[in-house]
Amino acid sequence: MMDAWPGMGKETNMELHITCIPGDGIGPEIIAEAKKVLEKVAACYGHQMVFTDILMGGASIDAYGVPLTEESIQTARAADAVLMGSIGGDTTRSPWYKLPPNLRPEAGLLAIRKALNLFANLRPAVLYEELAAACPLKEEISRAGFDMLIMRELTGGLYFGERKTVEENGVRKAIDTLTYDENEIRRIAVKGFDIARKRRKKVTSVDKANVLDSSRLWRKVVEEVAADYPDVKLEHMLVDNCAMQLVKDPAQFDVILTENMFGDILSDEASMVTGSIGMLSSASLNDSKFGLYEPSHGSAPDIAGQDIANPIATVLSAAMMLRYSFDLDREADAIEAAVKQVLKEGYRTGDIHSSGCKKVGCSEMGSLLAERIR
Repeated sequence: MMDAWPGMGKETNMELHITCIPGDGIGPEIIAEAKKVLEKVAACYGHQMVFTDILMGGASIDAYGVPLTEESIQTARAADAVLMGSIGGDTTRSPWYKLPPNLRPEAGLLAIRKALNLFANLRPAVLYEELAAACPLKEEISRAGFDMLIMRELTGGLYFGERKTVEENGVRKAIDTLTYDENEIRRIAVKGFDIARKRRKKVTSVDKANVLDSSRLWRKVVEEVAADYPDVKLEHMLVDNCAMQLVKDPAQFDVILTENMFGDILSDEASMVTGSIGMLSSASLNDSKFGLYEPSHGSAPDIAGQDIANPIATVLSAAMMLRYSFDLDREADAIEAAVKQVLKEGYRTGDIHSSGCKKVGCSEMGSLLAERIR
């Protein structure tokens, strides 16, 4: 594993060990196209891709009776990074959802996140010029475009605090505890500033410091971390204001750094203003260079096996993997440039198709992207 942030894409002849989780639904199709693009990157830049597939989710339930085996966890842990397709199925029809919650497909995802200590969630939200018409915001806002990344703390805060429901004097009362310690805040802040250095060198730290003690500690620790990054601009923003600014002026944001619940809400808001969930990549990182990379969309079982899924989110997740787990920035740039070029040439899968564009399937889109890697 690599623990530093070396040379920004200058490494050559690297052997990249990647565990792939095709998963369920359209997962195997979109992972196949991401591999196709990565193989072309390897050929162009002198690397070797070593892929090892494991089962997780419904596929693992069918094969082993559980959503994730210990052997699969160990295989993932031994790799440099994990690239995942999608997990789950039709919750109303699939027999997987008649099982106890701890044996359903999504339990595998929770288990691997815990086993790999993935505490930092990255959700880019990019509005491509060619897809601006799909943006629900006013034209004068969408015309400016935006390219932001929301970094959400994933393993602490309100979702993981002590909780209970009691009855006092005949009245039911629910209690959820929001807790962060300075170490949890510091490690996610360091990730945020490191990644801002690879982007436009601006961090917007989002909190509710006018009300919450946890947010006041968050703000103080983030400022301490910022002192080690004089080249990165830091601003603070209250979460309610941030929610408004995302629809008023999204172009102002570069890296949004925030805690678990705020990040959950804001990342969903940001994904919707892009106008297309089929284009959204994501990553979850631990405290080394290791990460799990996956599209933000689901398994879409209704279109599985029909060669009509959009592989771009998975391909962009692979680009994130090259950038953040391997520091191969040139190679990541090449993938992102290929996506922009294919869109500029008018090629679209069904989910983003519009009048005058050329409709293609999942496999053809993957081939088009691979052909444009330079």
